[in-house]
Amino acid sequence: MQFLSNTPGCEGWAGEMAQRIRAFDWSTTDLGPMNAWPSSLTSAVQMMLASPMPMVMLWGHAGYMIYNDSYSVFAGGRHPYLLGAPVELGWPEVADFNRNVVDTCLAGGTLSYRNLPLELLRDGRPEEVWMDLYYSPVAGDDQRPAGVLAIVVETTEHMISERLRQELTHNLEQRVAAEVQARSAAEEQLRQSQKLEAIGGLTGGVAHDFNNLLTIIRSSVDFLRMPSLSEERRQRYMSAVTDTVDRAGKLTSQLLAFARRQPLNPEVFDAGLRVKNIGEMLETVTGARIHVHVELPGQPCYIRADSSQFETALINIALNARDAMNGQGSLTLRLDADQALPSIRGDAGSRQAFIAISLTDTGSGIPGETFERIFEPFFTTKEVGKGTGLGLSQVFGFAKQSGGNVDVASQVGQGTVFTLYLPQVVPEESFQRDTPDTCGLITECAQRHILVVEDNLEVGRFANQILQDLGYQTTWATNAEQALELAGADALGFDAVFSDVVMPGITGVALARELRRRRPGLPVVLTSGYSEELAESGYEGLVFLPKPYSADQVSQVLAKALLKG
Repeated sequence: MQFLSNTPGCEGWAGEMAQRIRAFDWSTTDLGPMNAWPSSLTSAVQMMLASPMPMVMLWGHAGYMIYNDSYSVFAGGRHPYLLGAPVELGWPEVADFNRNVVDTCLAGGTLSYRNLPLELLRDGRPEEVWMDLYYSPVAGDDQRPAGVLAIVVETTEHMISERLRQELTHNLEQRVAAEVQARSAAEEQLRQSQKLEAIGGLTGGVAHDFNNLLTIIRSSVDFLRMPSLSEERRQRYMSAVTDTVDRAGKLTSQLLAFARRQPLNPEVFDAGLRVKNIGEMLETVTGARIHVHVELPGQPCYIRADSSQFETALINIALNARDAMNGQGSLTLRLDADQALPSIRGDAGSRQAFIAISLTDTGSGIPGETFERIFEPFFTTKEVGKGTGLGLSQVFGFAKQSGGNVDVASQVGQGTVFTLYLPQVVPEESFQRDTPDTCGLITECAQRHILVVEDNLEVGRFANQILQDLGYQTTWATNAEQALELAGADALGFDAVFSDVVMPGITGVALARELRRRRPGLPVVLTSGYSEELAESGYEGLVFLPKPYSADQVSQVLAKALLKG
């Protein structure tokens, strides 16, 4: 077949560019007449004309252009003048780029570009375009690179659409971000409003209860100042003051428990034994018409928690159950071991082993409108004077601070189930079962030397006087730094330390650790109304006495510490 003859075969061989290539006077170029072209060039041109892709041949060092019909569409107004022209003259605005292309491919290299941005002249004006470009060398008859075959695909429309899409996406993302930010700000304002409302309710509840307690104390003290007061009335008012202070201490303890800031003294104990004892005690507290059932597994179930707070939590739940049953019904305490912790109120669950203590009553149930608020401090549905609203908040705080949780299920008219989850532990071999505490006051404790550390002057004088009245010798330091100086390098000058926890500078906990480092086994009693440090880390190995404390409590705690020391 004659090169580019009209013989039927491929449509491209009979197209516009095939005719123009045949009609062009190639003798004016370095290629020479077509009948003298190398066979590799004619084969490549035939392949190019048959392709639907825009393709151009750049032949020789000058890069004489031979292209197909699709490329002529891309060339626009430059067609047909590009045919037979050196590429640098045909595209002067990108001459340097094309010079590099020809030189690279004639040296045996290849080039490719995806979405390459270029500026081309179209209708006499510069226009930004994007191109997919692929360049490969074409061998001459001597098998050396003699030309460059280029595939040229314009992607401008795609890139403009993509840019528009990105701009729309960016604008949409900005609008969504602004909307989310505005919504977050509104939610934060709502949370702050709810927080302030909760704090207001909490503050009002605290103020109300403490004002009631202070009224009793103030009135009792005023009567005690009366010289003509009988001994019987004097004892009555003194008892009223003591009882009221105990109630105030319990109130602050419940508040701290809800806030998970109650100092806990975790210990390993058999939860089943404690549940059994509480069940027996509840039979007398709940009344004869409420039947208490206790269901326990056949083997001990050990947990590590504050035993006093554990018992208080179960009693608080039981007393709420008693009130919900109006004095008649049944209360079941059930303990199950090796339970998984479910997800509760959005809190994550756990597959570790937990014990689950459930208290099931046959009471009136909890209405839906109050169900979500039962753990709020001072929230109560009971009549005025019949509940503080702090019992269940103590349960919630104790459970969370102990690494567990408390779940509630209730059906109006059917009853309620509270389930307390606490981490289960395996006791060490040296573990001893609960034994009664027989430590009491002993006369040998008298005349012991006690280092008192208290930064509050009024409390310090009071503590110092209590210890002296109990028969102890005392030395009072107003801060931990002074106490360490008085203790000396070995701390042998004192039999025990009675220290506040929250003090400027070194805290009572840090003081105790340093004194124990100097003298291992030194008895240390820590006392505080509230300490975040104790709430977070506990006071293992130390004795803790919560404020407010009485002289009898100081005597008992200090005597026990000295005996253990």
